[in-house]
Amino acid sequence: MPKDMTDPAYLGVESSLTGRRWVGPGAAQDRAAQALVQMTDVAQPVAQVLARLGVQAEGVEGYLSPTLRELLPDPRSLKDMEIAASRFLQAVRDNEAIAIFADYDVDGGSSAALLIDWLRQMGRQATLYVPDRIDEGYGPNEAAMAALAKDHDLIICVDCGTLSHGPIAAAFEAEVIVLDHHLGGETLPPALAIVNPNRTDEDGTLGFLCAAGVVFLMLVEANRQLRTKGTSGPDLMAMLDLVALATVADVAPLIGANRALVRQGLTVMTRRTRPGLVALADVAGLDTPPTPYHLGFLLGPRVNAGGRIGKADLGARLLASDDPHEASAMAEKLDMLNAERRDVEASVRRAAMEQAEARGLDGPLVWAAGEGWHPGVVGIVASRLKDATNRPAVVIGLENGQGKGSGRSVSGVDLGASIQRLAAEGLIEKGGGHKMAAGLSLAAEGLEAAMMRLADLLAKQGSAEAGPKAMRLDGVLQVDAVSPELITQIETAGPYGAGAPGPRFAIPQATITFAKPVGETHLRFSCSSGGASKLNGIAFGAFDCELGEAIMNAGRARMHLAGRLELNHWGGRTSAQMRLEDASYA
Repeated sequence: MPKDMTDPAYLGVESSLTGRRWVGPGAAQDRAAQALVQMTDVAQPVAQVLARLGVQAEGVEGYLSPTLRELLPDPRSLKDMEIAASRFLQAVRDNEAIAIFADYDVDGGSSAALLIDWLRQMGRQATLYVPDRIDEGYGPNEAAMAALAKDHDLIICVDCGTLSHGPIAAAFEAEVIVLDHHLGGETLPPALAIVNPNRTDEDGTLGFLCAAGVVFLMLVEANRQLRTKGTSGPDLMAMLDLVALATVADVAPLIGANRALVRQGLTVMTRRTRPGLVALADVAGLDTPPTPYHLGFLLGPRVNAGGRIGKADLGARLLASDDPHEASAMAEKLDMLNAERRDVEASVRRAAMEQAEARGLDGPLVWAAGEGWHPGVVGIVASRLKDATNRPAVVIGLENGQGKGSGRSVSGVDLGASIQRLAAEGLIEKGGGHKMAAGLSLAAEGLEAAMMRLADLLAKQGSAEAGPKAMRLDGVLQVDAVSPELITQIETAGPYGAGAPGPRFAIPQATITFAKPVGETHLRFSCSSGGASKLNGIAFGAFDCELGEAIMNAGRARMHLAGRLELNHWGGRTSAQMRLEDASYA
């Protein structure tokens, strides 16, 4: 049993209103936080977060102010990087025909847009090709690559290609460069260069990069090679908004260079200079400085919507657009597709959860498969099942005897490697990805055997030992101590996301002073710790579980509240707010 389940529950909450056990900082973390307070000038709540992230006193200043100058790795530390950048520059210099073959998700679209933007500033163009999710599936295919090779001198595969032996061989009339981050196999396809920190012959040091991060490093190397010849390349710092979007949306861990890339990228995005992102932010109603939350939950899903249920290249074309009017029209279309995607997702999610529950939710793998389930939403539904069960989850859509699925994993369980093992054993036709997410294709008749074997592989990694999902907290705060200034200080330890979860705090023994439903499922409220100060809050989806009714009917009862603290910008004023995620009666 995990240590979290044997330590005393934080504030005594064994099972909250959302069915979670609260886990607080242990004695070691408390001691480390206290040492940080004594040795630096950070506030106690900030120290609690830094201690949880393993930051030592001597590294606090650098951690709170990450810079690319210090954290950006040498692009040449990746195999084939010099070859890739040199061949890319040759194509630019000789005005060769360049094609970009991109995956249909945010990472692929951002990667393509980075290259298109760089080339445009150098007076060059490129053909963009994004495969249709349903008709062509993930990654390069032989027909598309052969067709592109007939009319182009160089094909650059971004966010795909590492396992594409046949399709790259079919492109023999052109040279191919792969810029990817997905897990590699024992052998590499016959490309001129394959730049991928997750090749089997790499040491994995930069395995945290998404594809856009790899593309950015290639452009850094290209600019370096230009400088040695007395020429300057485009301003790469201005392109970090795309890298930040891809890094967050692809759930890449916010560690090392990724922290600096996202931090700087958010600053660039605030300037609103990229027409595609401006149009996307406007259609999403984003009127505050962007945060990783906005990138992951407002902008990312809209970019993805084209690849899921619309035209596959729409997201990439939006991000690459330099025409505000064109960008606005594409953003409106993506917003409409995203609304349609939510409806499709809700239907599949209900059916998948019913099936998974009937099969059992306490095993090493939660899975569901259904006839006609849209391939564009199975990944999102798998993520929902994973969140609900704290187990790796796979959801598969079946049609005409074939299945296309997607899986999501939990921390410490490498789903991509296990699915790749299934492909090597012949139990599925194709599959791969990375630790936390993967895709697969298989014959429907082999479904049960494949899922049984996958469950066995995941069980050996301990996926069935997770137990109930825990609510991890960094400490307690009284309402009187919560202020915009404190929240700003806490944000300096960000950006937060995968690999560096955002801080959550508990407000113990709170009294609900106001509560009101918002829309169909959300709730606004105010609370007090007994003093004169009050803290406003919002709970999204509160009425999808017991949380909403409990807060509405709390009266003067004391409750422990848990969630994230954030700044609320409204009417020209900035105030503190709690994004409530859980609660328990005190």
